[in-house]
Amino acid sequence: MSEKEKSVKKRKKANSRKKKINSLEDDALIVESEEYSIICKDLIKDYEIGDFIVRAVDNISITINSGEFIVIKGPSGAGKTTLLNLIGGLDSPNSGTIYSLGVRISDLEEESLSTWRLINSGFVFQNYNLISTLTAEENIIFPINLTGIPLKEGRERAFELLSKMGLNDRREHLPFQLSAGEQQRVAIARALANDPPIILADEPTANLDKKTSQFIRDFLKELKNATKTIIIVTHDDYLIELADRIINFDDGKIVNEEIIKITKN
Repeated sequence: MSEKEKSVKKRKKANSRKKKINSLEDDALIVESEEYSIICKDLIKDYEIGDFIVRAVDNISITINSGEFIVIKGPSGAGKTTLLNLIGGLDSPNSGTIYSLGVRISDLEEESLSTWRLINSGFVFQNYNLISTLTAEENIIFPINLTGIPLKEGRERAFELLSKMGLNDRREHLPFQLSAGEQQRVAIARALANDPPIILADEPTANLDKKTSQFIRDFLKELKNATKTIIIVTHDDYLIELADRIINFDDGKIVNEEIIKITKN
């Protein structure tokens, strides 16, 4: 056998060993994912801005327990929202792996990922993101109908959620007819429309009055007691008090973590 053939054989053997190791690591992650709601490994997310590449998330690995209340803190532009979007499947990493509820969502095609999000995760956005042409009730019914549930059941679910939010008398109002606090409460009701096990929120009390912020805090506390997995980007001290773990984030990296309460036995 020539030296060239020996070299090729050696490379093939090394590649085969590497694939086997990667496969074993993936199998281990699948086993681990049964113990956690979310496992993120070596996440990197870059954005092109003109001629520049900005790294919003820089080689992040994190595990989140089922039923854990996580708060992500950090300065503006630190990459907090990008990390939240990756965890929730709203965006995909350039590299790295995300397991959520045992599913490797980082490898899903957009159609499959949309279906997964619809059932398993509820998002609350800082700017509400309500559909402007739909009433408060219709905004909640919309994601319910996408799952194939009949309209009658969707209306009943929307009525139930709006009642919890104290907005039954506003159910026929369009978003522009609602106050900021009312829009955010509708947005929370919409996030809960399909009763997802994971709730993600980006500054849910930003720019709201104290009374509405307190209402949202109390409601999130109820969700925590109902063992929902909750991940929030916030600087609100009232919400931070609910955290089991605080992740301090800056420049695309986890600076440190503060464990407030151990949720895993």
